[in-house]
This record gives sequence, C-alpha cells and structure tokens, in this order.
Amino acid sequence: MFAIKSYLGVITSLVLAFPAAAIELVMVEQQGCEWCERWNEEIAPAYPKTTEGKFAPLRRVDLHDMPPDLTIARRVNFTPTFLIVDDGQELARLEGYPGQDFFWPVLANLLKSHTGYDPESRKNIGENG
Repeated sequence: MFAIKSYLGVITSLVLAFPAAAIELVMVEQQGCEWCERWNEEIAPAYPKTTEGKFAPLRRVDLHDMPPDLTIARRVNFTPTFLIVDDGQELARLEGYPGQDFFWPVLANLLKSHTGYDPESRKNIGENG
C-alpha cells in the first residue's frame, strides 16, 4: 500500500510540474525595432498587472528564431506582432503597435472574440497562468 501511495505522489508531482495549456500573448519582436521599444516603454511595465496580462501572460519570441511549438496562421512579417495563442496555436493577431490608446481596447476585443476572456469577471485573474 505504501508503494502505491508513493507512486501516486510521484505522478501527482509530475503532473503539477507541467503547466496546463494556457492562453498567451506572444510578442514577436526583433533587435532594433523602434515600435517594439515603444511598446516596451509604454505597455510592458503594466501588462502583467492587468486583467489581460493575468489572463494571457506575455511570451516574447524573436522574429528570426520562431519556436517550433508555435503553430501560426501565416508567416509573421512585421514587428511587433502580437499573437493570441492557446496551447501554441494562433487564435488571433495584432500586427504592429498602434500606440497605448488603441492597444488596450484592440487587445481586449481580440481576447473577448477569440477566448473566454471577460474583463468584468474576476475569474480571469490567474485562470490561465
């Protein structure tokens, strides 16, 4: 009986070590991108503190080194490009950075349209992170 409990404990530890599939905001950027730098100055410090940032944590990738675990709808040609992904699969994208006054509402609308995001719900916080 002790062996079975130990075995189940190991399995539980392994399962908890791997995060569940989650919605992410993938920022595709490249060295020297002025609009990426502007996003980094205007949005990046606040992003993880927002309901959007808690629902879709930020993941950064380099345009010239796209990770194999991302399945995108089409090639990324511009930086920054923001991909909303679920378990590595692109659901929606925002190409370019339209400035902070437009970024937040556009992102919120994309999240609402393509995921279960509800900015009025406290359930979003920590739901996917």
